[in-house]
Amino acid sequence: MPTLLVSDLHLGSRDGVDVLRRPPALERLVAALDGIDRLVLLGDTLEMRHGRSVDTMAVAAPVLERLGAAMAGREIVLVPGNHDHAIASGWLSDGSPLGLAERCSPVRASRWAVEIADALAPARLEVAYPGIWLRDDVYATHGHYLDPHTTLPSIERLLAGGMAKIAGPIPEQGATVNHYEAVLAPIYAWAQAAAQRAAKGYAPAGAGRSAKVWNLLNPPDGRRTWRGHAVAAALPVVMAALNVAGIGPVRARIDGPELRRSSLAAMHEALRRLDVRAPHVVFGHTHRAGPLDGDDRSEWGRLVNTGSWVVNGEIEGAARNPYWPGGAVRVDADGPPVQLRLLDDLDAAALRPPARA
Repeated sequence: MPTLLVSDLHLGSRDGVDVLRRPPALERLVAALDGIDRLVLLGDTLEMRHGRSVDTMAVAAPVLERLGAAMAGREIVLVPGNHDHAIASGWLSDGSPLGLAERCSPVRASRWAVEIADALAPARLEVAYPGIWLRDDVYATHGHYLDPHTTLPSIERLLAGGMAKIAGPIPEQGATVNHYEAVLAPIYAWAQAAAQRAAKGYAPAGAGRSAKVWNLLNPPDGRRTWRGHAVAAALPVVMAALNVAGIGPVRARIDGPELRRSSLAAMHEALRRLDVRAPHVVFGHTHRAGPLDGDDRSEWGRLVNTGSWVVNGEIEGAARNPYWPGGAVRVDADGPPVQLRLLDDLDAAALRPPARA
């Protein structure tokens, strides 16, 4: 059946960077659903780390209702990611062994899944985790299982390294979904719980830090400030200490090519350990759509990334690039997954959140 996959909507994000709040972006996605029999929300549909989930749902509901109306009578599959892992909290917390593509009803998944299903009606919702087989040769998953393997020193990577010291490392061979969940699920549960009890104006752990470090090391004009030079000098020492402590391996290099390279290599590694042999794998998580024109196809191999539906001015700037929002992937009855760029011709002013008063 014709299937459209979108990932990383992050509805309810702090500062309103989720572009589907803006009518031009939402209408583009709705138009892309024409002729689609199945919509897959491939993780991080909701932003459940930036504040109370009830507030997130209040923001997300109008968008979900619009998508549900457009998909009336057809199937929507929701795959939780790392930022909305709580959508499947009731289901995943019972400790049942998980395969690569398990499914359950919203009622079994969580109260949040029930609320999402109500908002999406009259479309039919099912929850899948950690992925879904779209065809015998096409597997789709959010992609957060790459985090324990990336060499980029993100907050999530470092937390995963620390949890692996407690829960045990993910096996080099014969790893299962439960191995990944033992390392990652406690991190997600803590982040979501902290957001529920936080005061107004709560800034989640790591929020904006990566972008700030990125800009210090990669200033738009190419001229590092003294702070940038200080961070660049300190990084090798800090990374070496983390590697000695067994948190790594992580590298001191933080730039665009390394972000792409390390994420793709980590995704390939997660698939190898889980023995996913699909010729095509669709994922999200990194917000970097691809492969696009000019990309090295040998890096991507069987991977296709949906991109995201958020704007981050600190990293993206004004020019369109692989992180520009509005990515989607279409999978038909045969042929390879097709990369779509639904918002590339929209002006940045139509996508960015309103300026604060």
